[in-house]
Amino acid sequence: MRRVGAEEQVSMTVDELEIIRPESESDEFSSSSERVDLFAWNNGMIRVDEGNTEHDAIKKSFLSGMGAIGKDTDVVAIHKNSHSTLTGQARFESFRIFSQAVGKKCGGDANINYAWYGASRGEIYDIISHGFSRLERPKAGELYGFGVYLSSAKFSIDCALSSAEDENGLRHVMLCRVILGNMETVCAGSQQFHPCSKEYDSGVDDVSAPRRYIIWSAYMNSHILPSYIISFRAPLKGVPRRIQANSVKPTSPWMNFHTLLSVLSKVLPPHKMTQISKYHSDFHRKKITRQQLVKRLRQIAGDELLTRVIKLYRTKVRPPVWGVGLHSEAVFRG
Repeated sequence: MRRVGAEEQVSMTVDELEIIRPESESDEFSSSSERVDLFAWNNGMIRVDEGNTEHDAIKKSFLSGMGAIGKDTDVVAIHKNSHSTLTGQARFESFRIFSQAVGKKCGGDANINYAWYGASRGEIYDIISHGFSRLERPKAGELYGFGVYLSSAKFSIDCALSSAEDENGLRHVMLCRVILGNMETVCAGSQQFHPCSKEYDSGVDDVSAPRRYIIWSAYMNSHILPSYIISFRAPLKGVPRRIQANSVKPTSPWMNFHTLLSVLSKVLPPHKMTQISKYHSDFHRKKITRQQLVKRLRQIAGDELLTRVIKLYRTKVRPPVWGVGLHSEAVFRG
């Protein structure tokens, strides 16, 4: 399958430095011991208290990805998967093992990202309790092969449109951790149902700016780990099944990558700048994805320095009319 060319110009935002860190899954769970009320199952789900940093971060990311509808969306509850049941522990361990295996195959980076999945309350119940068990045509948008469809972290609107109201007028979506590995572009209308070669691990609608992830059936219960359930109300009736990308506007300061590189060269030692320049070059040569480039940049420069530099720069430069803002993955523009 073809790969989409990397854009010539790259930018990143502050929001993508403020994501929920994947390693937090192994930390202690929410201090609240309250069992699920909206999902009253004995399946290891616990409620995340409002005002909790974790709750606020997820809510902010979800509402931002809802675009113009975000201001009229009410997040009623957020529940966390504690993976405390026998099945939950097994799935958590399976995800860990496969992430290591894919990482080893991909040069040390399994390319794990957060993604949204929307469905009915009953389907989410089945997935949390038993895992993914069937493949269906996407409930919103075009067909990109046959697999489990998830929405990029910045486009929660897409999964919201795939959700269904329950008897209380609530909709429910899952925030999942997903092993993407090496991604291949799957064209609209494709009948593909597995990777085109052993080189690839997942499919995307656009490898340069993924909005939709496709996890093939063979990997759906090893490469997807449901982490949270968000219950909400939103005025989705009459909303187009596919919101244009530019309806979700940036909410945080951004900075052109070349400008960022110039500023960092004044404060970072030469050997670190050499590393960053190499990864930037690898991105333009399509050797690594945008997410991998930003991940490397964060590892080398550190979030604190990057945040300070971007915020300081944006206080001096008026933001553009349009740019892409992300909360859990890289931001690149041409």
